Order: sequence, then structure tokens, then C-alpha cells
Amino acid sequence: MSQPSQFAVFGHPIAHSLSPRIHQGFAQQFGIALEYRAIDAMPEAFAGAVRAFFAAGGAGANVTLPHKAAALALADERSEAAARAGIANVLTRLPDGRLAAHNSDGAGLVRDLTERHGVDLRGRDALLLGAGGAARAAAWSLLDAGVQTLTIVNRTPETADALADAIGEPARVHTRYWQDLANLGSYDLILNATSAGVLGNGLKLPMSLVGARALCYDLAYGPAAIDFIAWAKAAGARHAWDGLGMLVEQAAAAFELWHGQQPDTEPVYQALRAGI
Repeated sequence: MSQPSQFAVFGHPIAHSLSPRIHQGFAQQFGIALEYRAIDAMPEAFAGAVRAFFAAGGAGANVTLPHKAAALALADERSEAAARAGIANVLTRLPDGRLAAHNSDGAGLVRDLTERHGVDLRGRDALLLGAGGAARAAAWSLLDAGVQTLTIVNRTPETADALADAIGEPARVHTRYWQDLANLGSYDLILNATSAGVLGNGLKLPMSLVGARALCYDLAYGPAAIDFIAWAKAAGARHAWDGLGMLVEQAAAAFELWHGQQPDTEPVYQALRAGI
């Protein structure tokens, strides 16, 4: 009897990760036997831990904070999405033993917005708060999905400028200073990709940012998204969502990459939502 395929998620900390539950839920839909575990690796130990995992027969790994940039650096091949974002959240062992890096974060975000929440992104004026790894993946995918303009605001303006320069579409992509948020007018799509909620730091945002029918989305989920969601609702947003669906959809993209089958994400999403 063959041993189940080995998969893992790497992060630090990682005990809170929902990835093992998500992938086991997907696997059950197809009768696939797999072992999926969470591996806590300090930054200085990450590369060695990943190499050891794949050397021992690991087939694929998800990667979360703070290792996504290091994951990209480890890879022998990089998908276009990973190269554009400058980070990877999926590592796959190729038949010859080399590692391929992918980034499914941006695709997961767009799929959650368009398929689960029924949002047509075309023609929207979007405000992106943050310019780190998650924001980079989101920016490219939002533009691919047809947003009309994307304004990037980050506490460190140089990081926002670097992202805008990398995208190279000055007619659609703009950067503004964080201290000028109150003077930017309103947007119909606002995304929080900052680490404020994850770090337990509240965001003080002007309510004037929220347009009459604005949609607000926090890339984090659960307690980390509470403050942003509360602000959005108080400001009169039409809808305010957290990033649980993005988490599930990016995992589905990795699952399909590894197993060649697209899972039904809704049952897994609803089960996780009921537990949050």
C-alpha cells in the first residue's frame, strides 16, 4: 500500500493556520489520501527546513509569513505571478527534483470577489492600502481583472512607488502619501493589505474614502480584519468582507496545481466561516 503524498505549510508562527483543514477538506472531495502538516520554521531555518521536507519526499508546500520572499529565492523556476509579485506562497517539487514557485494570492483574491461575492471589477476605481507582498500580488491581479484605476498608499511611500514603477502603467496606477488620505476623495473599491490588523494595531482611516456604493475588503480574516470591517460599515460601505474566501481560493489554486483537479471551495469556506 502506497504512502499518502506529503504536503505542508511553512510559517512562523503557524499553529493558527487553517491550511491543513482546507486541503484535507479538498482531498476528501476526490478520495485523495494525503498528509498535510504545519511546520513552524524560524526565518534562519526556513531554507533548510524546506529542503529537508522535499528531500524526504514532500510533493508540495504552501508558504505564509514571513517566508514568502525566501520561498521565491529558493525556487529553480518561477511562475509569472510569483515573479511579478516578488514572493511565492506555493512551492512544488518538479519530476527532476527542482522546485517551482507560484503565487496564487492575487488569483485567489479576484476569484473570491468575482465568483463568491459577485463583484464585477471592470471599471472600478480602487484604493489599495499597503504595498508589501500581499499587496503586490493583489495589485497585478486587480489590474488584470479590469479595474480602471489603482491608487496605492503605503506608510513608506518608496515601497508604493516601487510597486507602481514595476507595474509600469502610469495612466492607471498612482501613488499617494498616507498623510493625504483625507484629501483623496472617494473610491468604490477599497482593499486593506496592511499588516495593521495582524499586528493588533488599529487603522485610523477617514470615512470620506468610502464612496456611495463602495466595496471594502480586508486581505486578512477573522480577528485581524475586525477593525477595518467595522470602519467600512460605519462609513457606509455597501459591503465589507474579510479575506477568508481569498485564503480558501488561493489554497484551491495550489490544490489544482498539485492534483490536477479543481475542488468545490464553497463547502470548505462555509465550514471555516462557521468556526470563526
